[in-house]
Amino acid sequence: MTNADQDPPVRFGRAKAATEAASPIVPKSAAQALRPEKVPAPPRRRSRRAHSQLVIFANFVMSMIVLVVAALVMVTYFAVSEFNAPGELAQNTNFLVRQGAGVRDIAENLERQQIISDSRIFLVAARTYLADDTLKAGEYEIKAGASMREVMDLLRSGKSLLYSVTFPEGFTVAQIYRRLANDPVLVGELPAERPPEGSLLPETYKFTRGTSRSDILDQMQAAKSRMVDQIWERRRPDIPIETKEEMVILASIVEKETARADERPRVAAVFHNRLRRGMRLQSDPTIIYGIFGSEGKPSDRPIYQSDIDQPTPYNTYTIDGLPPGPIANPGRAAMEAVVNPAQTDELYFVADGTGGHAFAKTLDEHNANVRRWRAIEARLEAEAAKAAEEEAAGESEGEP
Repeated sequence: MTNADQDPPVRFGRAKAATEAASPIVPKSAAQALRPEKVPAPPRRRSRRAHSQLVIFANFVMSMIVLVVAALVMVTYFAVSEFNAPGELAQNTNFLVRQGAGVRDIAENLERQQIISDSRIFLVAARTYLADDTLKAGEYEIKAGASMREVMDLLRSGKSLLYSVTFPEGFTVAQIYRRLANDPVLVGELPAERPPEGSLLPETYKFTRGTSRSDILDQMQAAKSRMVDQIWERRRPDIPIETKEEMVILASIVEKETARADERPRVAAVFHNRLRRGMRLQSDPTIIYGIFGSEGKPSDRPIYQSDIDQPTPYNTYTIDGLPPGPIANPGRAAMEAVVNPAQTDELYFVADGTGGHAFAKTLDEHNANVRRWRAIEARLEAEAAKAAEEEAAGESEGEP
């Protein structure tokens, strides 16, 4: 063995000896000496991925998603609660949804009128719940304390407030125009060209706010056309009326002659009997229409003998048969009376002073009924004059 082969152990031994000499010797007990020494854990190496920018960004994105989802949950919960909570409307109020109004406009108007608290919540909820449905035009009564959901359901239902306009049977076109023009809820102008007399059905029509006057006229004409067709189909085959137009003309005369439902078939029978015999109808309402037209006679003006003798196309005292057109707009009952008149031979009738008429088969009976009516008329006029005198005397006595 050479010296070179022995050098490293010698150097190692010397270094170890030097280290031991430098370290202080700590005495140990026998138990400590036998106890195994703890080996220190190797240093923990940090992963390079922990320092990756991609991981940091991913952690940021996940955190933001969690925050956004949490915020959305909170906002949704608040919106749903607000949507279903009772509203702050203190008392019932009316709300108008105009034709063609969008959901946004409706929501903003609701908030402006303090019916709902937040138009944005209402708008989002409406677009979510409505799907293919819509908010219907019309005027609605919103109850006090109604929630946004209740308001939306009401507007979606279309159960809007309904108004009505009534036209009595026997109204002329001019009278119908006046009533339509004076209605405060209807809108729009009436057509300058009036519908033909007798083409409108007088009854009660319901409508919502915003309905035009022309719409009501269209409804009246359509309803009249349908009803005329239905009634004409049920006519008796032996009546001396050949067309639907003639039915409406005679029904308008019956309508103006009596307001009593039980008398209409009987009055119609009188006119049928006279037509069969070639007698003139001699109806006073036709005189009035021939002179004053659709506007009607002033209530304080009587019918003079000169009016009876005045020839007009409508004066059935001077013309044969039916006048050229209706003198009013008859209702269902008058038209049904014309196509199904009473079975009677009566040819005359005159007022009896009770709101009805006295009927007669012969001219002598009729003249007796006329004399009774003249006596009643004279008595009524005398009583009215006496009452007027007493009223005037009372007023003069009360003057200072």
